[in-house]
Amino acid sequence: QVQLVESGGGLVQPGGSLRLSCTASRSIFSFTSTGWYRQAPGKQRELVASLTPGGLTNYPYSVKGRFTISRDNAKTTLYLQMNSLKPEDTAVYYCHTWAPYDSWGQGTQVTVSS
Repeated sequence: QVQLVESGGGLVQPGGSLRLSCTASRSIFSFTSTGWYRQAPGKQRELVASLTPGGLTNYPYSVKGRFTISRDNAKTTLYLQMNSLKPEDTAVYYCHTWAPYDSWGQGTQVTVSS
């Protein structure tokens, strides 16, 4: 399997920006679809961004235009750039790879508050 480690979470003011990183134990992001999920207290985990090996991205309306998913040239790190953050974005964020790895990171807390 592949190990995923997230970083970059923290406390940020409304309207601010944050970039999350997800580093894989080996170069796999060119060979499988990847994405970012989030889970707020009392709510279901939801997909907020996805990226195919060919570079196709997808976002739900709630974050479209504010969040951007990308990967580095070495294909070892996945990023989520978050701009114009709102209190509703507060959640634990997880990176994920689909088949054949089906791996999850440990999660990183993002809190948007003044």
